[in-house]
Amino acid sequence: MGNEITDDAARGRYEIRVDGDLAGFAEYETRPGQVVLTHTEVDGAFEGQGVGSALARGVLDDVRAKGLTVVPRCPFIRTWIDKHPDYRDLVAA
Repeated sequence: MGNEITDDAARGRYEIRVDGDLAGFAEYETRPGQVVLTHTEVDGAFEGQGVGSALARGVLDDVRAKGLTVVPRCPFIRTWIDKHPDYRDLVAA
């Protein structure tokens, strides 16, 4: 299964495609130095396949690469970060 994660800044969301098909997205808003993650959704056809986790990791890796922090308002992202302590440093104080 080939995953591709892209930042569609015009729509304010990261998208994940699996073998070219849109499988999910994570919506966000920006603030100076921060990305506020507001909502994550995975298409039902892709649930249980690790797509949400791959999306969360890809989003957070991109945020880290840009030198930003996150405000995880989305319950899925917040829970994912709690389960992956190596990403907790990205959470805005």
